[in-house]
Amino acid sequence: MSESLKLIFVTGASGFLASHIIHELTEQGYRVRASARRNKLEPLRALYRSTPSVEIVEIADVAHGNFEEVFKDVDAVIHTASPLPGREDVDTMLRSAIDGSLNVLKQAEQVGVKKFIVTSSTAAVTGDPKVVGVSFRAEHWNPVTKAQAKLGTASATYAAAKKYAELAVWEWAEANPHVDVTTINPPFIYGPFPPLRLPVAPGNFSALSTDMMVYTLLSPTGAYPPSVGYADFRDVAKVHVGALRTPPTVQGRKRVLLSSPDGLDFKAIFDAIKKARPEVEGRLTKLPPPLYPFDRYDIDFERVEEVTGVKKADFHTTEETIVDTVNALLDLEKTWTESGFVVPEVIPSAI
Repeated sequence: MSESLKLIFVTGASGFLASHIIHELTEQGYRVRASARRNKLEPLRALYRSTPSVEIVEIADVAHGNFEEVFKDVDAVIHTASPLPGREDVDTMLRSAIDGSLNVLKQAEQVGVKKFIVTSSTAAVTGDPKVVGVSFRAEHWNPVTKAQAKLGTASATYAAAKKYAELAVWEWAEANPHVDVTTINPPFIYGPFPPLRLPVAPGNFSALSTDMMVYTLLSPTGAYPPSVGYADFRDVAKVHVGALRTPPTVQGRKRVLLSSPDGLDFKAIFDAIKKARPEVEGRLTKLPPPLYPFDRYDIDFERVEEVTGVKKADFHTTEETIVDTVNALLDLEKTWTESGFVVPEVIPSAI
């Protein structure tokens, strides 16, 4: 742990990624102050009651509230909170994504915080006609406009929200050169549940976040992920925490585009699942795997290591990620069935 960074503020404490980040921070010796909305406040406080290095505070409205006091004595902010596709109308989603990021950064800066890590997405990057194949580099941005987002799909709206929110962050950073900003841009994220998490009510599939894209593989007619790009929750958390220690010698805009070094080889994935959990062989999706136009994203892992200290070899393999996720989902299923819930044969689609 850096001696100069001791108390880290994390937004969106109830989210899967934020929960993994909080765990990684505590494992590395940091103290954490994390925010939640009122309906999650007391459950999260109860969850972390035996973890004295974690404090949960309320932020009722990230985009418009006044909450400068929560940043007292904070050394750095990791901002993960973001609207998800399809949960809000287009105008609200764009506005809340932009205002939410800027409001957090501005209020923290007002009380002296100078180090910021902001979660963005490869959705802010993809689709740029300048991109050769699937190479993702810091200068690439998706071409979706706000007007196009209003006429398009939920995924187009999400891509626009991530793009314009991140652009707003960089515009603010450039106007405030005394602050140190890093954005982390992962694709879909899969992985086992964080060690500490709020319980998932039986049948509340939406609470499983992007792990639903793995869960649907355990259904005879289940769909495959829409993209070959993915990363492990645990690796993305390590990258966020690693960015807290970026050496001052690192030059340029610290925009970390991220994906697993491996692709999604479904024959290897299904073989690994059947070996680890032979009881689910008969329920694996019977649909043929999609023919993705490429087998993995081309990521500049040297830049990832330069900014975050996380090496390409440090990432979990595809089989590790998927099997660990399946194990977590099956363990959750067991608790659901023990409570009387009947898991449907056809698991709802993730998208």
